[in-house]
Amino acid sequence: MTEEKLLEVKNLKKYFDLGKGRLLKAVNDVTFHVNKGETFGLVGESGCGKSTIGRTIIGLYNKTEGDVLFNGNNVHALHEKDLMKLRQKMQMIFQDPYASLNPRSTVREVITEPMEVHKLYKSKKEQNERVYELLEEVGLNRDHANRYPHEFSGGQRQRIGIARALALNPDFIIADEPISALDVSVQAQVVNLLKELQEEKGLTFLFIAHDLSMVKQISDRIGVMYLGNMVELTVSNSLYSNPLHPYTQALLSAIPIPDPDIEESRERIILQGELPSPINPPSGCVFRTRCPFAMDICSKEKPDWQEVENNHFVACHLYNENVKKQHKPEPIVHIR
Repeated sequence: MTEEKLLEVKNLKKYFDLGKGRLLKAVNDVTFHVNKGETFGLVGESGCGKSTIGRTIIGLYNKTEGDVLFNGNNVHALHEKDLMKLRQKMQMIFQDPYASLNPRSTVREVITEPMEVHKLYKSKKEQNERVYELLEEVGLNRDHANRYPHEFSGGQRQRIGIARALALNPDFIIADEPISALDVSVQAQVVNLLKELQEEKGLTFLFIAHDLSMVKQISDRIGVMYLGNMVELTVSNSLYSNPLHPYTQALLSAIPIPDPDIEESRERIILQGELPSPINPPSGCVFRTRCPFAMDICSKEKPDWQEVENNHFVACHLYNENVKKQHKPEPIVHIR
């Protein structure tokens, strides 16, 4: 992994027009970058906007505001021909391996479709050899090429989805909750496969998930999303050992620990209230309606995105110099 930026997301906004003057603010002013060769984890509960970010980055959604730069190129400003070339370098693994594969196509047809669109191979023989190589790389074999998706288990289908994502030899892969639809016993196998492929091919990942315990196993840095906003970002170990934002602390406290003595004695943080609607988000800090540390300023001003510690960013009034003199937060949960 290097410090060279492969992807930059700058002040990204994605709003959906629901009509009658209503806007669903799925992503609201999010900024982060992904370095070449690293895995950047994006986490948060359902509806926080993490999958929308992934789909906007790759161009499945048009942005409302902001910029997405890939290798210095503005993704949403490219002409169609240049966008086609970029899509060879940027691929996606989808959440549901049952819905993302055409049930009427064989595995061979699923994997070769992007090859044919981009005219990568001159002959069917070359194309088929590449299909066999990809199947073996993801833990399947050439005998699977002529079978249909319904003949495979969920884990095997996701391996086919990974093979399809690798078909164009990409540099960057967006993995949109690639393990959430799988059995727990299979999840670790898929994560280990992604790590092996990253090491072999020098891949860069944006790994989107809601399971913080699994994200830790694969991510170098992690960004935490809440209601369309990024609330904390740091390296993986720092996030787990010293979570700063109250929302991150609550998420980490919900991760079960396989030690009954520790599990029974540790403090759990139960957030009060319901998740607000992104159509009508709270004023000021979007987390204030569920935050145990909420203050008057939280309803009036949106907290600044600031670097509190080295490479540890957070958006919370508790860490503003003028505020923390009166109310100093104490870390609630530490998970190693």
